[in-house]
Amino acid sequence: MAIVPMITNMISGLLTPLFAAWQRAKVFRYWRQCRRLYTFQPIYRTCGKLLAVELLTAVHHPASPGKPVSPEHYFAALGLRQRLAVIQEQLDLLQQWQTLFTRHALMVSINIDGKALQALQRHPAMQRQISIMPYLRFELVEHADRALNGPLQHIPGAERLWLDDFGSGLANFSAVSSWRYQYIKVARELFMLLKQSDEGIQLFFTLVRLMSQHSDGVIVEGVETEQEWRLVQRSGAFAAQGYYLSRPAHFDQLKTLPTRFIAPTS
Repeated sequence: MAIVPMITNMISGLLTPLFAAWQRAKVFRYWRQCRRLYTFQPIYRTCGKLLAVELLTAVHHPASPGKPVSPEHYFAALGLRQRLAVIQEQLDLLQQWQTLFTRHALMVSINIDGKALQALQRHPAMQRQISIMPYLRFELVEHADRALNGPLQHIPGAERLWLDDFGSGLANFSAVSSWRYQYIKVARELFMLLKQSDEGIQLFFTLVRLMSQHSDGVIVEGVETEQEWRLVQRSGAFAAQGYYLSRPAHFDQLKTLPTRFIAPTS
């Protein structure tokens, strides 16, 4: 009688890894089938002048074209070679608008993780392409410097780096002090938390001042109201980004992008 459970356990032991492999293949196939759509969102200096645009990636699966997929989850699921292929795709897109970026002295930022940044150094063709794109900047996620095998100063072009999403929980001040980033972007989550009280606002002003000492300026993300815009202007931050200033737009609207932000009249 004991032989039946034994056979059942053997079959289960054989099928479990096969089922796990099938599940992995299914997930991999799902992410490979996803489609990308690129938009941009402008970044305006607190004086109102256009500073830069950020390239944004919207992701969806063909089975649900109206349902957005988290770009963070999408890129986390891709292998390193695939992430580099996406970066190549983004570089090619931006080069089509090079004349406009140069004419208006605009910077353009794209997001990159530490492993992709390091792998990029082993691609001479991509490096040559980047070298003729002086307007290009890389937004490095907070924890990405931990993925590098060496310090950022050993990365060619590290002066192009911005620190992305400071305060989102991925790192602490060690990310700020490890390298002098050109700009440091404050995550909306931190901004929203601190603006709720007078003490928080004072702490926000102090953080902006400290981070400005470790960079060329602070960019506050997620500004969605006039009150938030005015608060950022008072803080000493260099620039801001968010729906109040402009929603993400398709690249065919880049030619009509205002070079100066004018607050809407009520």
